[in-house]
Amino acid sequence: MNLLLLEHSDFIDEGVVELSGRRLKHMLKVQKISVGSVLKAGVLNGQTGAATIVKILPNSVIAQVDLREKPLPILPLTIILALPRPKMLKRIIQTLATLGVKNIYLLNTWKVEKSYWQTSCLNESYIREQLILGLEQGCDTLLPEVTIKKSFKPFVEDELVGIAKNNYALVAHPASSSPCPTGIDKPTILAIGPEGGFTDYEIRKFTDVGFKSIHLGKRIQRVETIIPSLLARIFL
Repeated sequence: MNLLLLEHSDFIDEGVVELSGRRLKHMLKVQKISVGSVLKAGVLNGQTGAATIVKILPNSVIAQVDLREKPLPILPLTIILALPRPKMLKRIIQTLATLGVKNIYLLNTWKVEKSYWQTSCLNESYIREQLILGLEQGCDTLLPEVTIKKSFKPFVEDELVGIAKNNYALVAHPASSSPCPTGIDKPTILAIGPEGGFTDYEIRKFTDVGFKSIHLGKRIQRVETIIPSLLARIFL
């Protein structure tokens, strides 16, 4: 927890918060706080600054906060991601939030197992929890938006043109003949398929609405590996 992320419900007075639960355990066991300890803090969807511990109670901690700094800049990227297997979704959602991605679409594709859509990992509360953990890791406060799309064709044909408008549109595909570009300095939308890649039909659907197919080498990488690799290259 590199950032003590606060919610408005934590405030018990102006500039004063009371914290318990997971954050309290982390502060006591990992950060080993004491009265007077100063932690980097921020309020969800708001500014950042510092929190000074003023009182440690049996089941909570009281802190005085001073939040005057702007949150980190938004990464100008929208991710369209074929729904990964549930056990990897947690890590991927956290990673995207840590890297500063603010718009995430989870999409059904031909290679996505139908059973993936039955997982409790898609519950709004579960996704929010993973986003919060990612923000804490990356010292960010701006909560990403996750949108679930279970129908591939209607989404690509009816919605994607509007979403991708005025964006540099890319679709990652290991069979592409074009390498991933570098140093992009404008809003970008990036589609990433399952570990086996999108089907040829799905790639055609993306390219029909203006996406450029790109690759990052011929090796087939895990989704959680390819995401930071692509983002580092695109925005280097």
